[in-house]
Amino acid sequence: MTETAPPQGLSTAEVEARRAQDGWNELAAERSRGVIDTVIEVVREPMFLLLLGAGAIYLLTGELREALILLGFVLIIISVTVLQERRTEHALAALRDLSSPRALVVRDGAVCRVAGREVVRDDLLLLIEGDRVPADACVLSAHELALDESLLTGESEAVAKLPDGGGTLLPVFAGTLVVRGQGTVRVTATGDATELGRIGRSLGAIDSGASPLQAELAGLARRLAVIGMVLCVLLSLTYVYLRGDWLKGLLAGITLAMSILPQEFPVILIVFLAFGARRIAARGVLTRRLSAIETLGQTTVLCVDKTGTLTHNRMAVAALVVGDETLRIEGGVQLAELPETFHRLLEYAVLASETDPHDPMEQAFQSLAGTHLANTEHLHPDWQLAREYELSPDLLAMSHLWQVPASERSEVAAKGAPEAIADLCHLPPDVRARLAARAAALADDGLRVLAVARAQHPGTEWPALQHDFEFRFIGLIGLADPLRENVPAAVTRCRAAGVRVVMITGDHPRTARAIAAQAGIDGSRVLTGPELAELDAAAFAAEVARCAVYARVSPQQKLAIVDALKASGDIVAMTGDGVNDAPALKAAHIGIAMGKRGTDVAREAADLVLVEDDFTAIVDAIRLGRRIFRNLRHAMTYTLAVHVPIIVLTLTPLLLGWPLVLAPVHIAFLELVIDPSCSVVFEADEADDQLMRDKPRPPGSALLSPSRIAISLLLGLLASAVVLAVYGYALAADFEVAQARTLVFVALVFSGIALIFTARSPTGGWLAALRPPAPVARWIIAGTVFALALVTFVPLLALQFNFAPLPPVHWLGAALAGLLSFVPLQFAIALGNRVVR
Repeated sequence: MTETAPPQGLSTAEVEARRAQDGWNELAAERSRGVIDTVIEVVREPMFLLLLGAGAIYLLTGELREALILLGFVLIIISVTVLQERRTEHALAALRDLSSPRALVVRDGAVCRVAGREVVRDDLLLLIEGDRVPADACVLSAHELALDESLLTGESEAVAKLPDGGGTLLPVFAGTLVVRGQGTVRVTATGDATELGRIGRSLGAIDSGASPLQAELAGLARRLAVIGMVLCVLLSLTYVYLRGDWLKGLLAGITLAMSILPQEFPVILIVFLAFGARRIAARGVLTRRLSAIETLGQTTVLCVDKTGTLTHNRMAVAALVVGDETLRIEGGVQLAELPETFHRLLEYAVLASETDPHDPMEQAFQSLAGTHLANTEHLHPDWQLAREYELSPDLLAMSHLWQVPASERSEVAAKGAPEAIADLCHLPPDVRARLAARAAALADDGLRVLAVARAQHPGTEWPALQHDFEFRFIGLIGLADPLRENVPAAVTRCRAAGVRVVMITGDHPRTARAIAAQAGIDGSRVLTGPELAELDAAAFAAEVARCAVYARVSPQQKLAIVDALKASGDIVAMTGDGVNDAPALKAAHIGIAMGKRGTDVAREAADLVLVEDDFTAIVDAIRLGRRIFRNLRHAMTYTLAVHVPIIVLTLTPLLLGWPLVLAPVHIAFLELVIDPSCSVVFEADEADDQLMRDKPRPPGSALLSPSRIAISLLLGLLASAVVLAVYGYALAADFEVAQARTLVFVALVFSGIALIFTARSPTGGWLAALRPPAPVARWIIAGTVFALALVTFVPLLALQFNFAPLPPVHWLGAALAGLLSFVPLQFAIALGNRVVR
C-alpha cells in the first residue's frame, strides 16, 4: 500500500491569524430580534393596550396618581418581558450552530472534528460520504469523490471531483453534499466570500415550525380573548345601567378584560420548549426542532441501531478462523505472536479496508496488523490502490484492487458478510453450510463476523463487477464490540414506561440475538432483510407489530419498518447515522442522528442529535420530554385557575352592590406574580419516579382537554369561594373599604400560592403536592410574599393601591385563609383526576 507523509495542516497560531483576518466561517444571517423589536411586540399586546386605556381614563377623571402607577407597571412589564425574551433567545442561540456542518480538519499534524464555523482559509479538510462541505475549497486528492451541487446549480446529477494529475485543481463549494467517495481538500474561501455567500444563499436557521401545542394554545387564547372583549362590553354597560358612570364603567370593563386575557400562554410555551431543549442538551441530546420536544413523551417505539448506540463502537479483533483452526483473542489482550496461519487473513482484511480508515472495524484490523505484520512481507507499501468496489444492498461486500509494481497482475482483496463472500467465491453448498455454521458459532458469542477473500487479475482491464473476479476464500474474522454497561437498565426503564425498544442492525442475525439478550431486548424472533423482502404488505405489518430484532436490514427496509409502525398507530423514534438512513429519520416522528459517527445528511434529516451516540441519553430525553409536557399541563391548569378568582372579584361586587375590589393596578401587580409562576416555577419542577412508570400519552391528546379545562375552572371557583368568603366577612365586620380590599387581596395572593402547589400534583396526592419545590420556585414565592408585604404594610405604597394598613393578626388571618384553600383544592383535583382517568 502506498504510504505518504501525513499532511500537517495549519498550526493553531495560523488558524487564529486567519480567523482574525477573515472572521468566522458564517454567512450573513437574518438580523436577530433586538430589544427594540421586543418592546414593539409588547406594545402591540392587548394587555399593554388595556393598561394604556386604563391610564387614559384615570387622566380623564383627574386621578393622576393612578395613571402614573399604571405607567410604572407598564415599564416593569416591558422590562420583565424583555429580560425573559433575551433569556429565551440565548437558550435558542445555543442550538443554532446545529445548522452549521461539522468538518474533519488536519491541524498541527492531527485530525480533529470542529464545527463548520471554525474552518479557516487554507485549512486541510477530509471529506467523506455524507458530509456537507463547510467552505469553498480545491481538491488535492480523492477516491471516487462525487458531490451533489444542486444547492447552487439546481442540477440533481452528482458531479465527479477526480483530480487528473497536474491539471487545474477542481473546486468544491460550501453547502454542497458529498454523495460518494472521499477526498482531501484545501479551503480557499470562507463565510460570505464563498460562492454560496456571493449569491446570497443561506444555510438557514433552525425552524421549529407551528407545532400542535402552539396551534392548540393559540386557539384557546383567541377564544378567551373574544370572551374577554364581550364581557368587557357587557360589564361596562351593566355598570352604567346600575351606577350611571360611563368612565367608571369603562374602567371596570377594562379590569375584567385584563383579568381574562391569557397573555401568558405564548410566553409559557416558548419558555418551556426553549429551556426544555437546554435541559435535554445537558443530557447529551441536541434539539434541532423544538416541536420534537412535545412529541418525545408520546414515544411508544424506539428503533435503535446496535453498533455505537447499544454498544461502545470500539471494535477489537476477538477471533480469527482459517480452515479448521480458530484463534481466540480474549478481552483485547495483546498476543505475543500471531501464528503464520492467520497472517494472510489479516493481510487481506487490511487490503480490503481504507488506507486511512475511520470505520472502527477497519481500525481494529490496522491496529492488529501494525503490531504483528509490520516486519513481515504481508504489508505492501509499494502497492497502488487502483479501483474500489463499494458495498451495496444487493451484495454486502466490498473489494479493493491493487496494482502490483513490476508485475502484469493486480491483487484484489474483499471483505464482507460471510454469505456475500461465499457467493463471491462460488463455494459449493456443503462448504457454505460449514462456513455458515462457523460464522453462527462466532455470532452466538455476540461477535460481528466478516469473511475475507482474495483474487488475482491479469492486465489493466478490470471488470465492472466484483462477481467477475475469481475469488478464493481465506477465512473469518470475529470482532467484539462490548455492550454499554448502562444499556440493560435503560431498556428496563423503557419497558416500564411502555416504550418498546426495537433493534435494527446490518449484522448477522445470531450476533443481533446475542446482543439483544445482553441488552434485555426480546430476541425470541429475529427477522432478516431477505425474510422481510419475501413478505406481502399484510404479513409485513403483522411481523413488524411483534418483532423487536432485525438483522441484515437495508436502509430501504428501515424506512419500511418505520412506516409500518406508524401505520399501526405507534409514535416512532428512530436513530441513524448514514446517508441512506436519512429517509427513515425524516419519516419517523422523532429522528435521532448520531453526533459522533453520524453524517451531516443524517443530522439535517433528524430532530435530535446525540452528542455521545449513547442509548441512555435517548431514554433520558424521553423522560425529560414527559416532564416538560407534564409541567406544561400543570402550568396551564394553574394559569386558567388563577384567573377565575380575579374574574369573580371583578364581577361579583358589581352584581351584589358591594364596593369594587380590583382595579387595573391590582391586575397589573397580579400579572407580575402569575407570569413567573407559570413560566419559571412550573418549568423548574422536578419529575417524580412515577413519570417513567406511566404509559405514553395517547397520540393527539390535547394539552388542555375539556375535562382538564373543567378541572382548572373548578379549582378557580373553589379559590374564588374562599376569597369571596373573606370579603363577605370583612364587610360584615364593618371593615373600611380600603381595609376590606387589603384583606381580600392578601387572601387572593395566598390562594394563588395554594393553587401552585395543587397544580403541581398530577393525581391529587398530598405528598406530591407538598414536596419541596425547586430553589428558583422558592425564591419566586418568597419574592411574591415580600412584595405583597411591602404594598400592604408600607403606607406610601399601600396608598397607591388604595390599601389600608391592617393589624398583623388580620393580615395573617387573610393569608392563612388563602393558604387553607389548599385543602378543598386538593380534594377537588383528586376527584377531577379520577373522573378524567
